[in-house]
Amino acid sequence: MNQESYRMSTGSAGARPDRLTVLAFLGDAQTEQVMRDGLGDLVANGMDIRRGTIRTAIQAMAKLTTPEVLIVDISGDDQPLSALGELSDVVEPGVRVLVIGDTDDVDFYRHITRGMGVMEYICKPITREAVGRHFAPLITRKTIGADAARGGRVISLIGARGGVGTTTIAGNLAWYLGVMSKRHTVFVESDLHMGSGALLLGGKTGPGLRMALETPDRIDPLFVERAAQPVSERLHVLASEEKLNEPLNYAKGAAQRLIETLRGRYNFVVMDVPFLPMPANRDLLEYSHHRVIVMDPSLASVRDTLRLMGLPNGPWQPQSPTIVLSRQGRPGGLTRKQIEDALKVKIDVVIPDMPKQLNESASFGEPAVTERGPFRQAIIDLGREIGFVGGREDGLTANEPVSALASMANVFKSTKLGGLS
Repeated sequence: MNQESYRMSTGSAGARPDRLTVLAFLGDAQTEQVMRDGLGDLVANGMDIRRGTIRTAIQAMAKLTTPEVLIVDISGDDQPLSALGELSDVVEPGVRVLVIGDTDDVDFYRHITRGMGVMEYICKPITREAVGRHFAPLITRKTIGADAARGGRVISLIGARGGVGTTTIAGNLAWYLGVMSKRHTVFVESDLHMGSGALLLGGKTGPGLRMALETPDRIDPLFVERAAQPVSERLHVLASEEKLNEPLNYAKGAAQRLIETLRGRYNFVVMDVPFLPMPANRDLLEYSHHRVIVMDPSLASVRDTLRLMGLPNGPWQPQSPTIVLSRQGRPGGLTRKQIEDALKVKIDVVIPDMPKQLNESASFGEPAVTERGPFRQAIIDLGREIGFVGGREDGLTANEPVSALASMANVFKSTKLGGLS
């Protein structure tokens, strides 16, 4: 099978009104749910997901009209390369084939994507973020662009309401990435007057963030080095503590310039962005790769989460926001099912109500993620949702599969595309 077997032929896709946009054959319920969550809102002409393997797909494609995009699951197949060769004989040349499997091998990835023409491959267990980042642009044909791919990854966390724990979660996520997983990380506390992120992490505040947002011409790599205060070797904080009677005089475009400069220095930029109708906050959200909405189990929080979900995605955001339910099980709170029924989406990460542990953590300045338990696991789950793949050296998730393909991708981005490893 030659390299162009699965490539899109000029003018073939989109010209057939009878074609289904996406047809997928997936081997398990978990993968199916992730695929629906990651692609459901993006597929214009419909998506048909069926339970089955690549062998099921081969039999079906011999009888069905080839869709624009065919997704197949090769997990568990003893001869996946042979099966992909058989599949090419029963599909039209213009189809875009995306593959999901359990083979975590760089040579295998290169062989099927470069030598066999498969457009993309994701190794299980897949995440909604991986589907949105790697599959969605190939389905929608809306590329994110080289600027978004080059450099570190920007994560914005926004609370549906005040007091839901957004700063605590954002700070602990930054600590997990920077201190525990040793990735160069900067925590940006965008509330210049009342933010407590630096206090939570034991970092120092300074005038740098305000200067950056008011005078973007001053932003350059040297400015970032001086403005971001170190918490540890690979975790820095960029935060201010301005006088309450001195409002920010935001310069249009300053947030984008700041983010682009930070991405040249750090693997991860974690931002705590309060939901206030301010131009600076809107721009910070706009130029994030991934938005995280934090809510608690209250009716008001459900209402405001729906409003935040209605905000349009920014140019670097192929997927919908990740939803974090904080303080689940709080007395008098809504149940998870009630919240999911109201939002009409699944909750991605759940953090149980742990007031004693989190209050003690905040009081003593020791991030709660350092202690084993459900809170740390929730932060690890959130890290996976936003695109972080831990390496074996992290020593945190021995029971979790580590993707060599994802690790290779992280190293490639960190060394060749602008970040630091």
